[in-house]
Amino acid sequence: MKIAVASDHAGFEYKEKIKSYLERAGHSVHDFGTSSADPVDYPDFIRPAALAVARGECERGIILGGSGNGEAMVANRISGIRCALCWNVESAKLARQHNDANMLSLGQRMMDQETALAIVEAWLNTAFDGGRHVARIWKIDASA
Repeated sequence: MKIAVASDHAGFEYKEKIKSYLERAGHSVHDFGTSSADPVDYPDFIRPAALAVARGECERGIILGGSGNGEAMVANRISGIRCALCWNVESAKLARQHNDANMLSLGQRMMDQETALAIVEAWLNTAFDGGRHVARIWKIDASA
């Protein structure tokens, strides 16, 4: 799977760890930055990653910040993006099963690295349930 990754300075450390994890798992990773822990403005990196997912250049995207809130907000401004801010494995599974989330937002300051990697793994390996959820996805996408 081709996966976009992006972060601001507050999510940089975990972005690098997640990127390595994804590559070891055989995924193709497109890193939209940032490239260090020096302070930056997250929309400059998150928006291009979300646009790549929306255009189909990447199948999914993972974005990170200190809390993950602002990053999810930026991504969700893009038509066709359903970015879930997740804080545990269960929230990640539900984001895929019920919402067909094509982007995942994580807060580096909100969890340890082991939890972040477990969330990524669960999110990548959980399928969309379809069924009754399809009409809801259409409504989400129609309102964007």
